[in-house]
Amino acid sequence: MSIRFRFGDSSADLTAPVEDRLTVGDPRVVDFLARVARKLLAPAVARRHPELGSLGFFMRPAELHRAVSRMRREDAIVFPRGNVFHVPPANVDTIFVYSWALSALAGNHNVVRISERSANAADTILEALNEVLADADPVIGRTQRMVTYGRDDAVTAALSQWCDLRVIWGGDAAVEAIRKHPLRPSARDLTFPDRTSWAAISAAGWRAAEPAARRAAVVGFSNDTYWFDQAACSSPRTVFLVGAETADVRAEFVDLLLEVVGQRGWQVDAAMAVEKRVNAYGLAATGAVSRMEFPANTVTAMSLAAVPDAPRRWIGAGAFPFAEVGSLLDLVPAMNRQDQTFSHFGFAPAELRAFALELGGRGVDRIVPFGQALTFSAIWDGYDLPREFTRLTTVA
Repeated sequence: MSIRFRFGDSSADLTAPVEDRLTVGDPRVVDFLARVARKLLAPAVARRHPELGSLGFFMRPAELHRAVSRMRREDAIVFPRGNVFHVPPANVDTIFVYSWALSALAGNHNVVRISERSANAADTILEALNEVLADADPVIGRTQRMVTYGRDDAVTAALSQWCDLRVIWGGDAAVEAIRKHPLRPSARDLTFPDRTSWAAISAAGWRAAEPAARRAAVVGFSNDTYWFDQAACSSPRTVFLVGAETADVRAEFVDLLLEVVGQRGWQVDAAMAVEKRVNAYGLAATGAVSRMEFPANTVTAMSLAAVPDAPRRWIGAGAFPFAEVGSLLDLVPAMNRQDQTFSHFGFAPAELRAFALELGGRGVDRIVPFGQALTFSAIWDGYDLPREFTRLTTVA
């Protein structure tokens, strides 16, 4: 087995049981995560990788204690689930920390497989983890490990047999590939497969909003879409314009988006721009698109012929199909279990609640304002993660 340790104690056998016991909300883990958070929130790091600011906020002591409180139960004694094997995606190189941090906070022993294709943000996180590890309680290094290895079925099979819970992030094909390796009968999988996310703007709400509020909404939308080249599962793929005669709203939205993206310095490289055009024209060839605009390399705007034509696959960074509907309820028939995040601007809370109730759990797990699509929370993809990482003992 060829494993490269990125974080943790490399002297121990990964498949051997570790005698160190951690508890739910273990103070040693809380202290370690809080110190990592301070490093990620440092101004120099935030300037290089703005997305790490959200991660640092997530691991602040107040947030950690809030997560621990979600794990507590009055009707049962709460314990760690045991050994957890995490297989995060390569295209969103911060997600592994959220998953691992909650699991470690629950007192689990963790092994996280870091993709060989992870980007610079992942390296920055690993540097911070190792720097803090140097002065941390030794139990952290013995129970928390992050490793990199190639396509090695023997390693994946061994870790799958070791774990009590296997957490798989990625596309459907990636989930199926990992699932070929059997778990122990008492273990189970927690999977995060292919998901699609959407955005919606109330035309009436947009027109009623102050210019500063519109601009802030577009800044938030740009963060949701450009931080991970629109490849994150929670990044919106299609923008629904809700109301009548929405051409003016769309035009102002696209103009503001071009301005914000330009000011933020976000770019789309040549290869991705070509791929985006190929995918956009391919969508148009199916009859799903009635009009396309390429106002800049960073933004492609398409007019969808009908709501059911909204694409669920990734087209490219800065590719935005637009569709007009009369109300949010008109979107309900087009939603399904693949749909994850629905980000919005300009709607009243009652409209959003009515939309969620009409969906009835058949689709869409998160309904959040623009700018919060990528904000990780303890409830993700419909799972209450703090509780997923624990087990219960009842005493009668």
